[in-house]
Amino acid sequence: MLPSRYTSLAVSFDKMTRRTFLAAALAPPPQVLLDSDGMLYLEGKRTFLTGLYQLPNRANPWKDAADAGFKVVHCAADAKLLDTARAHGMYGWLTTGALTVAKRKEDQARIERVVNGFRDHPGVLFWETEDEPSFVNKEPRRLRVQPMAIKAAYALIRRLDPSRPVYLNHAPTNLVSTLQQYNAGGDMIATDVYPVIPRGIRDQYALWPDGFQGDLLNTSLSQVGPFVDKMRQVAGPKRGLWMVLQAFAWEMLRKEGDRDAKMIRYPTREEMRFMAWQAIVHGVTGLLWWGLQYTPGDVSLWDELSEVALELKAFAAELAAPPVKFETRLEYRDTGHSLDKGIEWIAKPSGSGVLLAAVNADKNPVDMSFTGLERFKTAKVVGEARSTRFARGILSDDFAPFGVHLYRLS
Repeated sequence: MLPSRYTSLAVSFDKMTRRTFLAAALAPPPQVLLDSDGMLYLEGKRTFLTGLYQLPNRANPWKDAADAGFKVVHCAADAKLLDTARAHGMYGWLTTGALTVAKRKEDQARIERVVNGFRDHPGVLFWETEDEPSFVNKEPRRLRVQPMAIKAAYALIRRLDPSRPVYLNHAPTNLVSTLQQYNAGGDMIATDVYPVIPRGIRDQYALWPDGFQGDLLNTSLSQVGPFVDKMRQVAGPKRGLWMVLQAFAWEMLRKEGDRDAKMIRYPTREEMRFMAWQAIVHGVTGLLWWGLQYTPGDVSLWDELSEVALELKAFAAELAAPPVKFETRLEYRDTGHSLDKGIEWIAKPSGSGVLLAAVNADKNPVDMSFTGLERFKTAKVVGEARSTRFARGILSDDFAPFGVHLYRLS
């Protein structure tokens, strides 16, 4: 959707030993499969991945990304980049482009060059054809790349390398029925939603005339969840479902000298945390962030995104597991506000109990209770220096607007 998405990543060999790179280069290609619900099986283990389209603008970007728990980065077709990724315990994904009728020989030669050149590299985790094939800026009724060109590219990629899945990201536009026409061209389906946009921003690439990128009725931060639901309709139950989240300020996409300082608005830690956990609550199987190439290294966004990523890393086992199903009722107490969406939640197995992740999809504070939890004897708040009210199967708590709480029930 946005320009220069596939900027090549610079390689830094500082503090990297020759032995580390040699070991990474000689390792076998990863074993990558999809489970029946679309979750990745990586080296025989269900794995919930977090990744980046670009590395941060930092002195040691690979190390910083790896330390934060990110496992995959979009890379140019460059063996040194992929070697660097593996040396840091990470992977890359490569873009091949579509296979069009008009340029069939040229497109086929390019795809074969990329896939044949890197299918044996241990640093390649998956492939991608075209980003946002249905999106044409300011021309919503036209498809930029026809579905047949994506499906043809997919068939060729899978013939050349049947061992890796293919990722396909859509813009948050078009009908479900339109996007489903591309399904045969992807094993993992995604969309990119960037809702932190200041009011009054000037007309810009990828924004509608009303100043929003998303086009659902919900234009708030909690539009992430409905877009996940939309893309699950697109993808069906068996494909992977990924979300691409915001790691930039829209005003920074303009050229230097054309930026309005009052419109430079980065997502906060709380906003990034909410978007990530709401996407998880709605059932994503992986998360990616876009826009770091437009985010200077001296702003706080990277440090705050790293905190969010580290929290997700701490729950890697829980996030990779299928949800736990149990009955609970939500009861709300009046806070002087209307209730729109309220609390959304998901439960995942965690040791001998479950991790209950709950988000407030409302722009207003919420005071509520989970009832019917008599099967559990204890409920502890995770990641906060406080306790909550839990007695006789009732868990009660307060949520700030777009707040997130995690509980371990046992």
